[in-house]
Amino acid sequence: MELLIIYLLVINMIAFAMMGMDKSYARHKKRRIPEKRLFGVSAIGGALGAWIGMQVWRHKTKHTSFRVGIPLLFLLNLVVIYYLSGLIGMNFNYIA
Repeated sequence: MELLIIYLLVINMIAFAMMGMDKSYARHKKRRIPEKRLFGVSAIGGALGAWIGMQVWRHKTKHTSFRVGIPLLFLLNLVVIYYLSGLIGMNFNYIA
């Protein structure tokens, strides 16, 4: 259970940082982080961090694929986390 929480914290911090880095790279005309990589990190649990990064850094907010795709990946992340929590015995009853 603790490993899942640590993993999610780390992957979301990475996704958030990647959005900021890519924005900085774009401003300085440097080589960018591929969109496939940004979506990949989001798909493996970092969608919330990417979504927050989009808002904070004002990055990729005009791209329909990101405006729609990242929130959908966040919902997918929630479903997978809920499923995994059942497998490892986490109890979400205390949240409600």
